Amino acid sequence: MSPMTDWRSVLIRPQDPIMEGLTVINRGAIGVALVTDDDMRLVGIVTDGDIRRGLLRHVSLEAPVAEIMGQRPITARDSDSRDHILALMRAHELDHIPIVNADGALVGLERLQQLARPVQRDNWVVLMAGGLGSRLGALTRDCPKPLLQVGSQPILEVILESYIALGFHRFFLSVNYKKHMIQDYFGHGERWGVRIDYLEEKEPLGTAGPLGLLPDRPTSPLIVMNGDLLTRLDFTRVLDFHREHEAEATLCVRQVEETVPYGVVQLENGHRLSGIHEKPVNKYFVNTGIYVLEPSALERIPAGGYLDMPDLFRQLIDSGRPTAAFPFLEYWMDIGQVGDFHQARKDYEDLFP
Repeated sequence: MSPMTDWRSVLIRPQDPIMEGLTVINRGAIGVALVTDDDMRLVGIVTDGDIRRGLLRHVSLEAPVAEIMGQRPITARDSDSRDHILALMRAHELDHIPIVNADGALVGLERLQQLARPVQRDNWVVLMAGGLGSRLGALTRDCPKPLLQVGSQPILEVILESYIALGFHRFFLSVNYKKHMIQDYFGHGERWGVRIDYLEEKEPLGTAGPLGLLPDRPTSPLIVMNGDLLTRLDFTRVLDFHREHEAEATLCVRQVEETVPYGVVQLENGHRLSGIHEKPVNKYFVNTGIYVLEPSALERIPAGGYLDMPDLFRQLIDSGRPTAAFPFLEYWMDIGQVGDFHQARKDYEDLFP
């Protein structure tokens, strides 16, 4: 058994702020930080889920990680066999397990993804790749936005391979602008050992309308994602969250903070000064362009008709159908502007080895 060689990069202390835990989790790109004392003994684990639940409880990012960490984590011994560790992780449904020695000191971290080949997932994945990309100007004059390269790969190929690594194998690409370039590049997925089919828009159908072109109805929740996003999100976590909350539709969101660069004045009765707040910070969640839908939600999408995903969610909400928001903290970049594209190319070198 060989514990991870980079486990030291995800260490943190109980008194460190949650923001530092978030930084460590993002830097490690494995969704976990290990909390140790001065003797390298494991006192807790912080996952992206712990921080997400803390955000929903409005716990400050400046609070110590001890307030949100999971205590008494399950561990394995460095003398345990690979099969024993794998069985332990599966029995407790763990994605990671810390490794300790006979003295109880932390000596490593094993990941289920490394120990076991990904389970085949039959959920369909629909990638929206038909947009004009007009805000990118000359960059998309001769090339559709999903084929713009970050590193040595088109954005859409990075997305595709991130799903394949998690066991997904059935894909639909919604195409319109310069669709033949996308179809020529990806074919029907033979190069990746998966199946790819195309939803061909004769005219733009919005971010939900192309789902009306699906040849059949899926039998399990499907994932829909914009084809111009760069992210390290673990899509299997979204599916688990969706099922756990028995939602008909789940929207992935991220928290955004904006600082008002002035002193904000509060008034009463139109003229009486009641307070002044210097440079207040507004926090809110934004749509990230990643969704999970039950097959029943597709019944609301007209065949060949235009519909945006926010409008579909509004229909579900107005009808009293259960919808959910999945806050996540992993890296995410919407490549909508030229500056975003150049930033994504820089980020790719560090986050997508």
